Amino acid sequence: MEKNNRSNHQVDFQGNGGALRSPWKMAWRKLRRHRLALMGMWVLILLHVFAIFADFFAPYSELTSDRRRTYHPPTKIHIFHEGKLVRPFVYEYKRVDTLRNIYEEDTSTMYPIRFFVRGDKYSFLGFETDIRLFGVDAPGKIYLFGADRYGRDIFSRLAYGGRRSLFIGIIGLVISLSIGLIYGGVSGYFGGWVDNLMMRIAEIIISIPSFYLLLALSAVLPTNIPPDQRFMLIVAILGFIGWAGLARVIRGMVLSIAKSEFVAGAEAIGASQPRIIIRHILPNTMSYVIVNATLSIPGFILSESGLSFIGVGIQHPVASWGNMLSEALNLSSLTRYPWLLVPGFFIFITVLSYSFFGDGVRDALDPRSRTV
Repeated sequence: MEKNNRSNHQVDFQGNGGALRSPWKMAWRKLRRHRLALMGMWVLILLHVFAIFADFFAPYSELTSDRRRTYHPPTKIHIFHEGKLVRPFVYEYKRVDTLRNIYEEDTSTMYPIRFFVRGDKYSFLGFETDIRLFGVDAPGKIYLFGADRYGRDIFSRLAYGGRRSLFIGIIGLVISLSIGLIYGGVSGYFGGWVDNLMMRIAEIIISIPSFYLLLALSAVLPTNIPPDQRFMLIVAILGFIGWAGLARVIRGMVLSIAKSEFVAGAEAIGASQPRIIIRHILPNTMSYVIVNATLSIPGFILSESGLSFIGVGIQHPVASWGNMLSEALNLSSLTRYPWLLVPGFFIFITVLSYSFFGDGVRDALDPRSRTV
């Protein structure tokens, strides 16, 4: 009987060839079988790469505008000319109705789409360059997702805006996780009056309506503050009001972990209290922290988008997906220029991908789920 149990244990925790599998490798095996989670993960990777290398992928800079092309429709890409297959090209567009911004293709003027073209200059890894992935020769324009009311390329601004809308969640999460982990760990480890006092403070923070607090704090920010500084202040605000809920959960986990034998052993050999909390207790909460992180980032993204959408977040002319979506506030503009909703689609895809990925990570790290 004992021999059979031992052999079953080896089957559960050994991989191919008899090599022991760590819990993280087992979690990765389960995650790979979660197709929606993998799809969400790859979509997120592509979106973040698109944002990080926005200068290269975008045909125009963030602030490049052309007032003669207000609300320019998405450019159609053609591969046939006079019945023959040719390299991809676009036609010149002419505005035939200035009042309603109606454009028509001028088939007499063609602009081939070229790759690795020279455009607006930008800095990359400390070097200045002007190489961009694609573009057309001047005076032609290529607007894959159309243009806004200032004649700015929406595709390019989506790439630059992703740097703020995507990474605001990651930066805000780092702030809230750092505070929540330490705060909850200290509260749960010491217990007693320290625990009671710290938890009452956390409950006060939780009871404050976060969205209205963001509105109030954003409203008192100076109007002439640079966009990058305003961005960092909004990130800090989002991070500092999002830690209390995590701290309460971590505190409950630490109350249980603090009674474990390995914690008693660390105390017996004279380990300091900060070392016990940071090196022995908090690492045992990492599975929950990772799941919480993947499911919390969409909340930060939606908060920034909501603030920018109503005009108290990241301000024009710099781009974020939220303030780009605010262009669609006017119903008449939306019915005439439906491509203004493209930033909302990107927000939707990002939040949905994080939800799929978070669900997959949660299932993969759940020790009660069946080993695969």
